[in-house]
Amino acid sequence: MGTDTRLELGPSSLTDALYESVRKRIVNGEIPQGEKLTEVRLATEYNVARPTAKAALERLTALGLLRRTAHKTAVVPVLDQDEIRDLFFSRVTIEKAAVSALAVTGEVPADAARAQVAIEYAARDRLFEDQVEADIAFHSALVSAVGSRRLSRMHELILGEVHLTMGQYKAHRKADPSTVASEHAAILEAIRAGDATAAAEHLAYHLDQAQNRLLSTLQQD
Repeated sequence: MGTDTRLELGPSSLTDALYESVRKRIVNGEIPQGEKLTEVRLATEYNVARPTAKAALERLTALGLLRRTAHKTAVVPVLDQDEIRDLFFSRVTIEKAAVSALAVTGEVPADAARAQVAIEYAARDRLFEDQVEADIAFHSALVSAVGSRRLSRMHELILGEVHLTMGQYKAHRKADPSTVASEHAAILEAIRAGDATAAAEHLAYHLDQAQNRLLSTLQQD
């Protein structure tokens, strides 16, 4: 990208708009793993003040979409196989607890149901980026609906890396989109049926399949 290029921001607050634009570029692989992001670069590309660029970088770093090097330069992280396994170990621990708790009430969260509809539409139309966004929304909704601030906070700590792996490695493309949608549907049905064991098992199977796709992608690189 040339230094004369100016990227347009949306109508929301400048920092939020900058964060959202850069987040999408990282997740979609436009800004690849290992690439550095500096305040000067963002300020130049987007024609914003450096404090605005700094705030966006700090937010992206807090969510795991960037990491600080020893020289405090922000870099898009490269996750190896051990980190992928650790990420999914943490994720399955949190999300199994969430779906088990939700099954006790037998009530499917409205936000999760809406995300599932979006996933099914994206699967039908083969819209990969939409599917990734809806997938993240689905799992976030399940954890949020439990109503535990601490559980949600733990999930938020890893969600940036989850989103990063889904987008950058494009592992969803290795599966039939309808398969992912049906795995999600099975989780919701178990919650609706009040079967905590089945909900946890369906969730664990779904995440195990996702992890295997990611590891397979890494092994081929």
